[in-house]
Amino acid sequence: MTIRSALRLWAALVIFIIGLPLASFGMGRIPPEATRNAIEEKAPDFLLKDLQGRAFRLSEQRGKPVLLIFSATWCPSCRGEIPHLKGLYAAYAAKGLVMVNIDIQEKKEKVAPFAAKNKLPYRTLLDTVGDVATAYGVQGIPNLILVSRDGTILCRQCGSLDILLEKIFRKQ
Repeated sequence: MTIRSALRLWAALVIFIIGLPLASFGMGRIPPEATRNAIEEKAPDFLLKDLQGRAFRLSEQRGKPVLLIFSATWCPSCRGEIPHLKGLYAAYAAKGLVMVNIDIQEKKEKVAPFAAKNKLPYRTLLDTVGDVATAYGVQGIPNLILVSRDGTILCRQCGSLDILLEKIFRKQ
């Protein structure tokens, strides 16, 4: 083996080692795990009230993709996601994306000032007992779940959410 071919082999190995982790983060593509449950898992229907007392039923949103944002006011990571979520709302709400923040196990008196202070542009729903979070298997927050137009779960803990939304709305 010549020095030149050894260097080529070494360079290819370095590129492979560096590129492998980047590929697993979905750089420029939709990873298969992001849509793995799409065909078989229907989103459980639910009915919750928002901060104004208006009812929100998931099944009434059919025909529109829905982003469920499970969170709580005390969660620092949830607060950290707000700017990104506001950006998604600004980019996709007018195109038909329904976004709802589902606050888990907190009272309206605590959640309403939080939503107002953070100027959340999307509806905030109250899951005061935690039944909806349980139905969706939420074990940690923030937890984002994207539901397709037909009511199928497209992803949980959507690491590739931006890519999926771009793909969904590019088809229109």
